[in-house]
Amino acid sequence: MNSFEFEICANGLESCIAAQAAGATRVELCAGIPEGGTTPSFGEISLARKMLDTTKLHVIIRPRGGDFTYSPLEIERMALDISLCKEMGVDGVVFGCLTPEGDIDVEANARLLQHARGMSCTFHRAFDRCKDPMNALSQLKTLGFDRVLTSGQQPTAEAGIPLLKHLQQDCLLKPIIMAGCGVNESNIAKIHEETGVTAFHFSARENVKSATTYMSSGVAMGNPDSDESLLPYTTERRVAATINALLERKKEVSLP
Repeated sequence: MNSFEFEICANGLESCIAAQAAGATRVELCAGIPEGGTTPSFGEISLARKMLDTTKLHVIIRPRGGDFTYSPLEIERMALDISLCKEMGVDGVVFGCLTPEGDIDVEANARLLQHARGMSCTFHRAFDRCKDPMNALSQLKTLGFDRVLTSGQQPTAEAGIPLLKHLQQDCLLKPIIMAGCGVNESNIAKIHEETGVTAFHFSARENVKSATTYMSSGVAMGNPDSDESLLPYTTERRVAATINALLERKKEVSLP
């Protein structure tokens, strides 16, 4: 277990609690999951900090969905959010800034890292939008990020195995390469065996029926094609199943 990192993409306090119960290393607390994750509310972060004692709390710092090229006002907002997270005792923050040309925005990231000093820092899947991933990785090393979350610049980490392997071979120490997007019970062992990656990011969500008994038909609050009576939460069962799929496979291959 100590050889691996298991980070859960948690979309709320309920998901944080389930992740901790299943033995996750940490959570990445996010709002706005349909947008790829945005900064959660002060109340969500504060309650998560109170509830998590064995699992580390990391918070995504992303003011909006869409691209990763931010205006000066957005950078200012992100810096303030990082400072507030530090005041609340958050263990780490997750962010990433790119130039309009698809390169690492060295100046913006350096500024945010300065605000986050003393906390663990992950460069998120903005990395998967970089035009030159190996040059980007070199810049992130120089900047001092602790880890990079990536799907190997593919829609899923399983599809991105070739680049993940290359990145892992280039990172003997830091930043840690963390495979994420589509990681689950059925492929986590394969991704580890074919890449050497030992850090994984996954959501392990299941749909839970809402307590509502009446919902007006034909009035959608979001995507009209989604069933808004179903609430997607990380479950202890699926987190444990994903972790165990890797640990059991490691036992099998280590047997004489």
